[in-house]
Amino acid sequence: MDLAVLWFWIVAFLFVGYFVLDGFDFGVGMSLPFLAKDDTDRRVLINTIGPVWDLNETWVIVAGASLFAAFPEWYATLFSGFYLALLLILVALIARGVSFEYRHQRPEAEWKRRFDWMIIIGSAVPALLWGVAFANIVQCVPLDADHNYIGTLFDLLNPYALLGGLTTLLLFFTHGVVFAALKTDGEIRERARRLAARSGVLTIVVAATFLVWTGFAHGTAWFWGLAAVAAVALIGGWLANGRGAERTAFALMAVTIGAAVFALFAALFPDVMPASNDPANSLTIANASSTPYTLTVMSWTALIFLPLILAYQGWTYWVFRKRVTRQTIDAAVVH
Repeated sequence: MDLAVLWFWIVAFLFVGYFVLDGFDFGVGMSLPFLAKDDTDRRVLINTIGPVWDLNETWVIVAGASLFAAFPEWYATLFSGFYLALLLILVALIARGVSFEYRHQRPEAEWKRRFDWMIIIGSAVPALLWGVAFANIVQCVPLDADHNYIGTLFDLLNPYALLGGLTTLLLFFTHGVVFAALKTDGEIRERARRLAARSGVLTIVVAATFLVWTGFAHGTAWFWGLAAVAAVALIGGWLANGRGAERTAFALMAVTIGAAVFALFAALFPDVMPASNDPANSLTIANASSTPYTLTVMSWTALIFLPLILAYQGWTYWVFRKRVTRQTIDAAVVH
């Protein structure tokens, strides 16, 4: 396989890892107003992702770095043309991270309430804007001969892109609520299961609409196959949640997000940034990639370090595999 093509799919894999892992972080953060009845409930929910949220977030750093090294032209066009949207994502992620660290520093309810809203908004904004960004990439954007984005911010806020944003928002929300059911017990767990059942219906409808729209506009055989996997997994996850099988539901939600992201990359292939105004201005895997030497060095580096990263992340989740309950929060307060 050509190294540029290989790295196209490695970048896709890194974004899959990011959306699956940080996706449920976003979902848990967005669920605070719906699942938490008091401060102890909010602490329970935050503690479900407390040990792993920062590790999950490193996936986007690795994905961005890989994009920069493997496809510098794609990176330059994307980060300059989508600058404001990506800046908003960065600010939201910073606000969310600060909230996790500072929320518990003072006992006043107002202090905690403000940081809770930073968590909620800091989770919802990236969940929405990542979908808007990827939907715009797939559907094509106006580029000049030098591959510079020549549209405006409002061009990015088109119906298809907003539907893509709503799809990722709902997918991550449901994914996070299922994770909350998996990691909690008692009333919070039951509330999470009921909320996942309701949000799952809306997610199925919106995600199906987005995938069908994408398929008819940009679909390939690979896209339709991956979209079918995503659809079956999403419905299966919703059914598993209804039976109280949280592990199965969470795994199927992860498959849903992974298959959907791979489907979008399949719809994009072999372009990386197609131009809507003139196909000659499009960025492709061939004209956006780095030199073969650079890609070779990157491939050996990935072969060595990627398994280590996956092993470390798996070990982290194993260590923090137990459920978080109100009793553990109360015991921590006493001590």
